[in-house]
Amino acid sequence: MSTPAQTPSGTPQDGPSSVRLDAWLWAVRIFKTRSAATSGCRAGHVRLNDQPVKASQALRVGDVVKVRTPGWERVFEVTRLIVKRVGAPVAQQCYVDHSPPRPSALSAPVPRRERGAGRPTKKERREMDRLRGHE
Repeated sequence: MSTPAQTPSGTPQDGPSSVRLDAWLWAVRIFKTRSAATSGCRAGHVRLNDQPVKASQALRVGDVVKVRTPGWERVFEVTRLIVKRVGAPVAQQCYVDHSPPRPSALSAPVPRRERGAGRPTKKERREMDRLRGHE
């Protein structure tokens, strides 16, 4: 039986000292797949301590991770590092969510066209996109 790893001060350590950012985002269920987390990092949708990062960036306890989704930015403070994907209740204990509430504009109804009106023109499509907030 092995003993837990110890830090230089002699206190036992219960987990890894650092974890890849994409693996942690997937493990705590912020992204559905690890490849989606990697893609989000590559696309610039993920920031670590207000700095753009690569998926392989080392994550430590106390770091602040910001994840941008269309129309909303989620802010997480890392409290625990995990590598394996766990259940939702356990995953929520690994971070503190400082995100503002989700804007109600994101749940606005989708604009509808009259039946038989045909395919929207370029101008009409742009107007619909503007209403949805996809400018």
